[in-house]
Amino acid sequence: MDRYLKANQALWDSWTPHHVTSEFYDVAAFKAGGRDLHPITLAGPGDVRGKSLLHLQCHFGLDSLVWARRGAIVTGVDFSAPAIAAARALAAEVQLPATFVHSNLYELRQHLSGQFDVVFTSHGVLGWLPDLEAWAQIIAHFLAPGGVFSIVEAHPFANVFDERRTDGELRVRLPYFRDPEPVSQEELGSYAVPGAPTRGVSYFWLHRVADIIESLLRAGLRLTSFAEYPFVSWRMFPWMEERADGMWHLPGGKRDIPLMFSLTATK
Repeated sequence: MDRYLKANQALWDSWTPHHVTSEFYDVAAFKAGGRDLHPITLAGPGDVRGKSLLHLQCHFGLDSLVWARRGAIVTGVDFSAPAIAAARALAAEVQLPATFVHSNLYELRQHLSGQFDVVFTSHGVLGWLPDLEAWAQIIAHFLAPGGVFSIVEAHPFANVFDERRTDGELRVRLPYFRDPEPVSQEELGSYAVPGAPTRGVSYFWLHRVADIIESLLRAGLRLTSFAEYPFVSWRMFPWMEERADGMWHLPGGKRDIPLMFSLTATK
């Protein structure tokens, strides 16, 4: 694992205990049976009852266990050991069967075998990956013939704008087309708990829409759907407004830029 991924892993290790108890993730609501996935996310894999589902970059397994509650046979994967430990503890507490594997995504073949009816990933995952070609090959390797790959993620175009501005202006900070070197940023606290007593440097890779789609096609998958949305699942910019369904959009519901996309593919 290179130094960038090691730094990111250390950051997520430090964030995990604060995320588990955060209002952002609201584990208490999940334990009470009141937390579910957005209809757009649910639509990708469809009915998962009795199906095997591999959740890549699952963090501490909250969404993995939502899929388990919906009847999927779930395996979650994450590169953070504290996150996997928290996922296993949460699964045991709520008595939901799920398997959690501690592994860097690129080394997953060394730690997991078999194929799955569904491979799933969502929300804030791709920017932590330097190599989408290898990512797509992992998906193709673990996806069973006829299975479904599903992703819901922030739109790459939205990532070019400065999320640190508080004046309501969309100003370009990063280019859409760039070299493969990551963007680095000092992190005080986390996106979920800004006041957390954690500190580190994150390394984030920018990928074009074409990078995502073409990597999956080159891995032998067949694209079955692609959609773009003028809203996203978290407050990407400080001035965004929350919708009734928990999604966030620009003030007044403006539809100026794509903020999120969903994609499904089959093997």
